Amino acid sequence: MMDNLRAAANHVVLKIILALIIVSFVLTGVGNYLIGGSGDYAAKVNGQVIERAQLEQAFQSERSRMQQQLGDQFSALAGNEGYMQQMRRQVLSQLIDNMLLDQYAKKLGLSISDDQVKDAIRKASYFQTNGQFDNAKYLDLISRMGYSAENFAQYMRQQLVNQQVIQGVANSGFILPAESQAMAELVLQERDVRLATLDLQALIAKQAASDDELSAYYDQHKNSFIAPEQVKVSYIPMDAAAMQDKQAATDAEIAAYYDQHKSSYGQPERKNYSIIQVKTEDEAKALLEQLKGGADFAALAKEKSTDIISSRNGGELGWLEPETTADELKQANLTEKGQLSGVVASSVGYLIVRLNDIQPEQIKPLSEVRDAIAQQVKQEKAVDAYYALQQKVSEAATSDNESLASAEEAAGEKAVETGWFTRDNVPAALNFKQLTQAIFDGSLIGENGAPGSNSDVINVEGDRAFVVRVTGHKPEGIEPFDNVKDKVAELVKRSKAEQEAKLQGEKLLVELKQGKGDEAMKAAGLSFGSVQKMARAPEDSPLVESVFALPHPQEGKPVYGMSQDRQDNVVLIALDAVKPGTLPENEMKTFAEKMQESATGVTFDSLLANLRTEAKIKMGSAEQSPQ
Repeated sequence: MMDNLRAAANHVVLKIILALIIVSFVLTGVGNYLIGGSGDYAAKVNGQVIERAQLEQAFQSERSRMQQQLGDQFSALAGNEGYMQQMRRQVLSQLIDNMLLDQYAKKLGLSISDDQVKDAIRKASYFQTNGQFDNAKYLDLISRMGYSAENFAQYMRQQLVNQQVIQGVANSGFILPAESQAMAELVLQERDVRLATLDLQALIAKQAASDDELSAYYDQHKNSFIAPEQVKVSYIPMDAAAMQDKQAATDAEIAAYYDQHKSSYGQPERKNYSIIQVKTEDEAKALLEQLKGGADFAALAKEKSTDIISSRNGGELGWLEPETTADELKQANLTEKGQLSGVVASSVGYLIVRLNDIQPEQIKPLSEVRDAIAQQVKQEKAVDAYYALQQKVSEAATSDNESLASAEEAAGEKAVETGWFTRDNVPAALNFKQLTQAIFDGSLIGENGAPGSNSDVINVEGDRAFVVRVTGHKPEGIEPFDNVKDKVAELVKRSKAEQEAKLQGEKLLVELKQGKGDEAMKAAGLSFGSVQKMARAPEDSPLVESVFALPHPQEGKPVYGMSQDRQDNVVLIALDAVKPGTLPENEMKTFAEKMQESATGVTFDSLLANLRTEAKIKMGSAEQSPQ
């Protein structure tokens, strides 16, 4: 056969045919795989290629990480093509950053040896068991992350190089003690203030609004009075749990269930073991000889066993069922009471095992489990009846799409009618994602709000299901003026009160700054409260921000300002004193370190931004996910 093939390959006609095939491959793009030149890469960074395979591996690794982190929630995100494309771009961006840092490290002469990579892997806590490197654990974890051993070593090398770059950046800048002291004084600064509040609610109560003002406000703000989409529905509920009370369990059914599930109503065979655990095989062999010579097992276990817990009890482990019995004990293969094992190797040393006693499998009599079986039989019958009812109601609702009358007859009960509701106030009985989506997605709504078709059976959690019919529909639209007149009146009065409070506050502020505040405040029925201390917070209110924006008071004279509190009341501020913040010496050291970390982060981000600006980066066809 091979001779025939060689002869054929040398035939002139066959050579011409092969040449034509190769030409056709080149013309259709397959030639790229044979002669190179393909653009099927993810990116080129200063001429260095990030291959498609690198991007795919990094993307799958990030996908697996997100799936482990988010669990079931990730399924919804994974179905969003835009989200997954964004994730792919982010992964590629990180690969580009890593390559830029790697290139920069090479310019600086930074490098990582193979021994350094191995050392870093061996010292990683997540690859260790009991403080020692665990090769099986290492291989399992990197496999789950989508890496081979070679690829993970390359990844670690990259991370170590990046760390060198980061350390170089960190060491290139420093924070002076005076700088950290000044920052602490500023950040932890306290201010003594007195406040006077113009009560907005009191001013609202004094306002009046004419019909013309209300109409004008409504016309100018119509888009603020949008009535959400509303529906009314009729529905037929089906609930397997509710059907259970209607079921009966006969003696024959209970007996048959018991016979089929006897293993569920008993206790499996149990064994009582004792062990002696030692570090070396020679120690174990020596102890085994003593035991065979008549030595007391419990006494030797207390004296020699390295298992702290069992040794206190003379080596006894207690009663164990098959599921809770360690593999080493099973491997001892002891079947008779008093039987002694040989030397058994384990993950913690060497064992000698003795089978102290055996309890055979025991089955509870039917009389003891009758009630539980009756409930189980009823439950299973209820589930069967539930699915049979679903089928009947579904067929009836589909065959008679003009109403739920046929479905009601099949279900043996009347449909439930709701009032009007929106997406935001769905009745509790219908408040399931699957139902809400079916009701509001438009498929059950007829033209001009008329009733549409019956839904098919919609299953929700808890063995419940519904058939739904939308009986009324109001599309989203602007609320008529008469429906929102009271709300418009409240808004107009509030707007007037806010303007009045602001004008009054500004007038009082001018008087205070001119030194005439006492009389003006008294005339307005206001006074400043007692002194209170204010400090900065992660989420400062506008009032706190205004207090800290005021200049420092001079020569004991307060500085005045104006702001609003969280209730929109206008607040007049009297700033009496500013006290710089202080920190104990030990906390000051930590504060300075945090400042250094922050400065390092800013410097590193600037370095990376500069490297990107100066780099020649070309995206390849593999940047986009394969179609």
